[in-house]
Amino acid sequence: MLQKTSIHGFIVSYEENARNGIRYLRDDLDFQEARIFFDQARQKGMAPFEDDQDKQYTLYYQNGAYLLAGRSR
Repeated sequence: MLQKTSIHGFIVSYEENARNGIRYLRDDLDFQEARIFFDQARQKGMAPFEDDQDKQYTLYYQNGAYLLAGRSR
């Protein structure tokens, strides 16, 4: 089931497997650093990234909404 949260003013939907990615974007990155991923997702439809523990995520943007999903290696 999707959950929603706000990260630096951006509303993001996510599933439980992406909770650490939410923490990374919200707590480890400042606004300017996180904004790079949100801008790329908005411009290209997706922005892949890794957190500090090398876990992989993709931030998607479609129809005005952001979705964060975990990726397996």
